[in-house]
Amino acid sequence: MPIAITEERPDTPDAHALIEELEAHLATLYPRESRHGFSVERLLRERVAFFVSRDDGQAAGCGGVMIAGREYAEIKRMYVRPAFRGRGLGRLMLEHLFAHARAQGLGVVRLETGIHQREAIALYESGGFRRIGPFGPYTDDPLSRCYEKAIAADSV
Repeated sequence: MPIAITEERPDTPDAHALIEELEAHLATLYPRESRHGFSVERLLRERVAFFVSRDDGQAAGCGGVMIAGREYAEIKRMYVRPAFRGRGLGRLMLEHLFAHARAQGLGVVRLETGIHQREAIALYESGGFRRIGPFGPYTDDPLSRCYEKAIAADSV
């Protein structure tokens, strides 16, 4: 069975488990004030479009897109379970999130990630994201990096 990416509410069992795993992992790397991920409740409240990737039916990863007015979309809660890494699932999810943002009429995608997530940073930078200063709710944090990518005419 090929990789499938489907939109799901973040409070479904698979989505919730992925978010909890991501948060537990981030808690080993960063203090609370440097973790900016939305809770399941906030993902729902902010109406973040949330997607789960499955490999042979098993929940393998997740990602969301929050529409920030007409200016940009923000990627939220990107995660691939360790057992599924190295297969291009992160790149596939990014492409899916870009397509969703484009369908909303947006041509810019932004994100915030932590400095210790080397694989994620490598994925973003190889996919054309460029570093920017803090945006939206983010402030200068030595453990945080913000990125932006124009998506109107290209893909990952």
